[in-house]
Amino acid sequence: MKFGQIENSEHIDFQLPADDPRTVEILKQNDTSKPMNVYVGCAKWNKTDLKNFYPRGTKDELTYYSRQFNSIELNATFYSMPSRDQVIAWRNKAPDGFCFFPKVTQSISHMRRLNDVQFLTDEYCDNISNFEVKLGMVFLQLHANFKYKNFDRLVTFVENFPKAIPLAVELRNTEWFNDKTISNEVYELFEKHQVTNMIVDTAGRRDLLHMRLTTPKAFIRYVGANNPHSDRDRLDDWINRLKIWVDQGLRDIYFFVHQNIELESPFLSAYFIERLNKEFGLNLQIPALLPATNPKEK
Repeated sequence: MKFGQIENSEHIDFQLPADDPRTVEILKQNDTSKPMNVYVGCAKWNKTDLKNFYPRGTKDELTYYSRQFNSIELNATFYSMPSRDQVIAWRNKAPDGFCFFPKVTQSISHMRRLNDVQFLTDEYCDNISNFEVKLGMVFLQLHANFKYKNFDRLVTFVENFPKAIPLAVELRNTEWFNDKTISNEVYELFEKHQVTNMIVDTAGRRDLLHMRLTTPKAFIRYVGANNPHSDRDRLDDWINRLKIWVDQGLRDIYFFVHQNIELESPFLSAYFIERLNKEFGLNLQIPALLPATNPKEK
């Protein structure tokens, strides 16, 4: 993941910002008697990116991955329109309880930039719906130069997106967050249509890190800096913030771990899952790791 990548993270202030006051109000909407629904995973499953994660002789990466993690942030759907048959093939390889969180295809988000995309969106949603109960949440990631001048396109997309498919949106331009009038307008849009405002925590773009929830669900994309100390410290900080949110009503957590060098993503994910289990009394499966390749042991 190149977005927010930096050469040296030693000088970065990784402290998480204060919560937006509205976040507390959003979380109060939840039924606190509901059990927690927590998904943690990586962004990819192929051997090239997750080198040394798979035992020797692994023949099918998704089959193995989906029995170690309970979810995947599916970036493969960004690069090309997934076919119905491909979605069904992916679905059938994963066990019950596993969920896919697919990214909206770039032909919609980046090439057409949400302009005149209803027919593509319909095709995408028709195909993605074949994940059935294994569909977690779809997310739309907009280009860093997609600004408020195109807000009408975002409105049209959100209003026409099928309500049966949960949607999250990742905004990557500071204009959406730094101008209070603009941010309030987009937050109101998301709240009205139950669209989750995604949080991205990456080293080189602290200016985009916000703590504003628009639904009582937390969808977090965490990008480590390949630093064995700060990466885990930052995950500890997220545990502390999530504890606050859970006390306020949060029950749905979707947390996906990236790295600029993806090799370490399974190990960071396993560390985070262990912390979640301990802090919240969960019983999430901890991925099996190959000890000789664990970066903490080098």
